[in-house]
Amino acid sequence: MSVSLPPRGRASASNPHNRFAPTRSVAEDDGWFQDETPPSRATEVRSELAKTVITRNNSPDVGFDRSLNPYRGCEHGCIYCFARPSHAYWDLSPGIDFETRLIAKTNLASRLEEELQKPGYVPQPIALGINTDAYQPIEREQRLTRQTLEILLRYKHPVHLITKGSLILRDLDLLGELAGHNLISVAFSLTTLDDELKRIMEPRAASPGARLRAMRTLHEAGVPVSVICAPMIPMINDMELEHLLEAARDAGARSAGYVLLRLPLEIAELFEDWLQAHFPERAVHVMSLIRQSRGGKNYDSRFGTRMCGEGPFAELLAQRFRLASRKLGLDHRDTQGLDCSQFCPPGAQLSLL
Repeated sequence: MSVSLPPRGRASASNPHNRFAPTRSVAEDDGWFQDETPPSRATEVRSELAKTVITRNNSPDVGFDRSLNPYRGCEHGCIYCFARPSHAYWDLSPGIDFETRLIAKTNLASRLEEELQKPGYVPQPIALGINTDAYQPIEREQRLTRQTLEILLRYKHPVHLITKGSLILRDLDLLGELAGHNLISVAFSLTTLDDELKRIMEPRAASPGARLRAMRTLHEAGVPVSVICAPMIPMINDMELEHLLEAARDAGARSAGYVLLRLPLEIAELFEDWLQAHFPERAVHVMSLIRQSRGGKNYDSRFGTRMCGEGPFAELLAQRFRLASRKLGLDHRDTQGLDCSQFCPPGAQLSLL
């Protein structure tokens, strides 16, 4: 089976049509180009004037009811990213387009303030950077995540952050001040300690060592940090689970979670192509274990099972996680949570005069 390699610095080797595309075309190799070195692919960033920026959800599988994403698409390029199918809504491919054709919500700051100032707004922690990473490389220039944190600090609004980007240390001043008011928690997504596996699986995300150093720095600055081992992929990185948890504990994590690989919609095809390109000798076995954990399918979207799967492999993984978390002291949860009582839109006091 002939499988194409991805462009340099990217995870996806293809740009499949999105599920809404009305027509489809197929490229055929005529033999004229024999260069085995894949070309590079530049990142394009377009601006969007968003109508709203706070997204609501009622999923019982996640611990928040609202989230905010400064960007659409993600330059980190993680091959397994569950957000890839969302690019289809902009008539873009969940493949290389998701990694290279990015959208920045340039009016995010003004829209966020408008939504926080609405009469009757009731604060609950906002999850920042859920669908795509708020600290992906384009944040260096766009600074939308920093603008968001500045607003949330000014309004004393609680926020949960999840990232695999070391750029988060740029905003240590804001994060430290938020932590001083019990308004922030930060979770690092950690998938492997193997730099080579990281390179092909999450090409533009921070290295494992950089993530652990960032975690340690935040911890030492008084910012509460946790780790999410996600996703755990059968026969690819699941054997690292206990080592990941131990490394995170040593870096200051005080709690942990995990997610079994999810392959909704177009991701299944992209992931199988990636397996064939990098792990052809075990691709069939990997997919077999995934399907055994998903009721015989590539993905099972049911609440309650979509994050952890079911069946022998999924149950063993869950058991390993419980035992390791308990041994390392990562199995407790902060029952107090973040403080929503301090929320106060600037100028709100004037209404009492």
